[in-house]
Amino acid sequence: RARLEYMKEKYQIEESDFLTFDAMRQASQCVGRVIRSKTDYGLMVLADQRYARTDKRSKLPSWIRQYIPDKHLNLSTDMCVTAARDFLAKMSCPLSLKSQVGTVL
Repeated sequence: RARLEYMKEKYQIEESDFLTFDAMRQASQCVGRVIRSKTDYGLMVLADQRYARTDKRSKLPSWIRQYIPDKHLNLSTDMCVTAARDFLAKMSCPLSLKSQVGTVL
């Protein structure tokens, strides 16, 4: 609360803007904890419907936004489970030798 009051006094930042920024920062940190290196993969479900709103989603870093296609917004639980299953099945398949030639990690 003190941080909010300081930002309001010093920079005239509205409470809603501060809270949105803080929530997006925390969401970004959570995603960053799942993916720690170039070879990691993970799944993060942003279940709050506010992430479907452009004004909120645009506050996430681009390295996260690029992996949130419109088709994955406002999914039902069943659709989310199907998308997660498809992603994990795809990621669990070993790469062919041909696709790895010339690749450096």
